Amino acid sequence: MRVAPPSTATVQDHVALAEIELCGELIIAASAADEERLSPDRIDEVLKVAAERSASTGQQ
Repeated sequence: MRVAPPSTATVQDHVALAEIELCGELIIAASAADEERLSPDRIDEVLKVAAERSASTGQQ
């Protein structure tokens, strides 16, 4: 039986890493909030939804 040699190359899932970063941003915002829950508007602000939406449509 042959075993493949250990690889020094790492595989990165950029989508998963981005999702983890966004979750971290939400956790930080939630821990700093005075309210029990983040409002949908605050979530959009943390995730920069409006900025992404305007950038994709070319609006300011």
